[in-house]
Amino acid sequence: MNQSIKPAKLADAIAEHLERLILEGVLRPGEKLLPERELALKLDVSRPSLRDAITKLEQRGLLVSGRSGTHIAQFLTPLMEPLAALLQSHPETTFDYLEFRGTIEGTAAALAARRATDLDRAAIRSVLERMRAAHAQEDHSEEADADADLHLAVYEAAHNRVMLHTMRAFSTLLRNDVFYNRAQLYTRPGVREALLDQHLAIAGAVLSGEAEAARAAAETHVDFTVRTLRAIRQDEARLAVSIQRIGRSDLIDGGAGA
Repeated sequence: MNQSIKPAKLADAIAEHLERLILEGVLRPGEKLLPERELALKLDVSRPSLRDAITKLEQRGLLVSGRSGTHIAQFLTPLMEPLAALLQSHPETTFDYLEFRGTIEGTAAALAARRATDLDRAAIRSVLERMRAAHAQEDHSEEADADADLHLAVYEAAHNRVMLHTMRAFSTLLRNDVFYNRAQLYTRPGVREALLDQHLAIAGAVLSGEAEAARAAAETHVDFTVRTLRAIRQDEARLAVSIQRIGRSDLIDGGAGA
């Protein structure tokens, strides 16, 4: 596809073009751009103009260049890294995160049902295939990653830039088990099957353009996750008490009289 750019101030126009691709989520944080020569040919611009454009975007904190090439900057990392440390030191915030997600997921799914393009729908179907394959192979890690990717595909299909970048940042924390142990969630009896059914319901409603059904399916999914995690936390708390009871003999003098 020819993406030729030929306005007067070429470097500014190139920078604006790349900036828009970053804003729209087409170019994603961490991704590596084509080498300078190839990218210049792709955009049909001169290499000096492209170099100037990249410098402008580096100064804005959107690109990072080094020996390995030019990458889209992880521009939300300075905010998310300290936030991740805070969240991990206070496990109760897991449910604050899920409460926040509960307000976002339904809206995102409804918007995606209304706004998804054919390419968006193809991306969602592709993630579903991965999810089904991982489920059949009982690959908990891949299934959890496909889970996160499906939600991101829905955010992309919603075509809301603020929502996309915000939830993409939170998705990174989710993948790093900042909020909760995803593997633990997937190994709980019956949960994998329930989650697969819920994801199929969300995707099915989005793909068929049923906005309110998509909203309801997404909200049901988040509610189920909350209830399951609360049950896991309660079981862990009970186990901790039981372990303390077993170990009490290390703390008392069994031969002492009353």
